[in-house]
Formats: sequence, C-alpha cells, structure tokens
Amino acid sequence: MKVNKLWFDDEKIFILADDGRELWQSLLWYPRLQNANPQQRQKYEIDGSGIRWEEIDEDMSLESFLYENPEPAGVAGIFRAHPELNVSAVARRMGMKQSLLAAYIGGNKKPSKERENEIVAVVKQIGKELSEVY
Repeated sequence: MKVNKLWFDDEKIFILADDGRELWQSLLWYPRLQNANPQQRQKYEIDGSGIRWEEIDEDMSLESFLYENPEPAGVAGIFRAHPELNVSAVARRMGMKQSLLAAYIGGNKKPSKERENEIVAVVKQIGKELSEVY
C-alpha cells in the first residue's frame, strides 16, 4: 500500500491509499503525535512500511491502518483518553499485575467481559472518590 495523501483532524490521522481507500486511526494510540503542533505533524517521511516523524520520535506502520480497531475502545479507550490515570496504581488497587493491565490498554490482550467490568468499576470508584474531594 502506498499513501497518496495524509491529513489530520482533532482526534484522528487519515490517509488516502493508492487504491482509493480512505483509512484512519485514532491519535489516542499515538500520544506524541496527538500532542504535536501542526508544524511537527507535517514533518513526516513515508517509506514502504510506514510513516516517521523524526522530530517527535514517532513511527506508525502502514499496516496499522488496516487493524480491526482503529480507535481504542473499552479499557484501552478509558486509559488512552485519560492518561492521568496511573496504570500501576490502578493495577495494584485491583491486585492485578501492572503488565497485564498495560497489555489490555495497549491492545495486546483482550480482557474478558467480567474483567473489563471490574476494571471499569475501579476507575469509576476512583472518579467517585475524586469528586468527593473538596
């Protein structure tokens, strides 16, 4: 696949592939790119395997535009949208290994529905506790 055009909106990166497909990914998967200014976002190089932003040290494979979930959902979506959540602290609070929770957030593993509900419940409890702070 070759890229004919690349552009951004507030939350996504889009490409127009040489076969006419318009593909996108959420910038939540790429925090450095999400936080980059418009000038930094425009300083990229494309080769046969991906896109590179040297100034912000970010790489994105072209293959990743074909992944099933271009946008983080569930547990991954919560933690990507709220980087202020401390993964290690949440995992400790649940009695879970930090590496397992990180794998769920990174999309490398998928939690069962029951486990996902447990994680969401802990995050909601943290939110409730924070809302009671005066």
